[in-house]
Amino acid sequence: MRLDKFMTSQNICSRKEASKLAKSGTITVNGKPAAKCDMKVDPERDIIEVGGKRIEYREFVYIMMNKPSGVLSASTDKKAKTVIDLLPDELRRRGLFPAGRLDKDTTGLLIITDDGGFAHKMLSPKSGVYKLYRAALDKPLSDEGKAKLERGVVLESGESFRPARVRFPGESDRTDVLVEITEGRFHEVKRMFASCGCEVEKLRRLAVGELFLDEKLSEGEARLISSEELKRVFSGQNS
Repeated sequence: MRLDKFMTSQNICSRKEASKLAKSGTITVNGKPAAKCDMKVDPERDIIEVGGKRIEYREFVYIMMNKPSGVLSASTDKKAKTVIDLLPDELRRRGLFPAGRLDKDTTGLLIITDDGGFAHKMLSPKSGVYKLYRAALDKPLSDEGKAKLERGVVLESGESFRPARVRFPGESDRTDVLVEITEGRFHEVKRMFASCGCEVEKLRRLAVGELFLDEKLSEGEARLISSEELKRVFSGQNS
């Protein structure tokens, strides 16, 4: 990989800026000044430093965001603010996108990455990765409604949704529901509850697989996901 490409891929600077840094002697490769930015480097082996600070190479990044309401789960939009717009400068890099979309008014855990293979595996129903949501309903979910969701919903249009896991955090409050699904279709959770005669007033995603939202993150805040945390996404998935 060219040194200037490495610099841009790690969100250090632009190629033009990398050239200036190299000429000034600010960039070193294995302890030696890098005079040219078109020199080849091995990100996995070479020690690359900028101003004496080593740059840790990340082929892909995985970011956890506590998505607020009113923000689009998209990379770009000409009219509305997106989750990418909320990222701090130190987390930004080219190619980032939300791995799975949350509705504009849905809050909670959103994973942002530039790893398409990871996103595909996480989102594929075949992988059996459950996504946990907490829904506030306008009326209590009946036993019949709960059983319907757990069997798998079939709409009048013929569209069907896979069986969900359903439970109540509070034994007496059936308007507060935890639901887990392995799909992520358009307004899926809302349409599933609507088929049971309930309207979702608030919806929040709490977990993907065994990766739970960091409670220390305020709405709109984001941080990197560690390699150990990333493994939790596929923990306990269906065989």
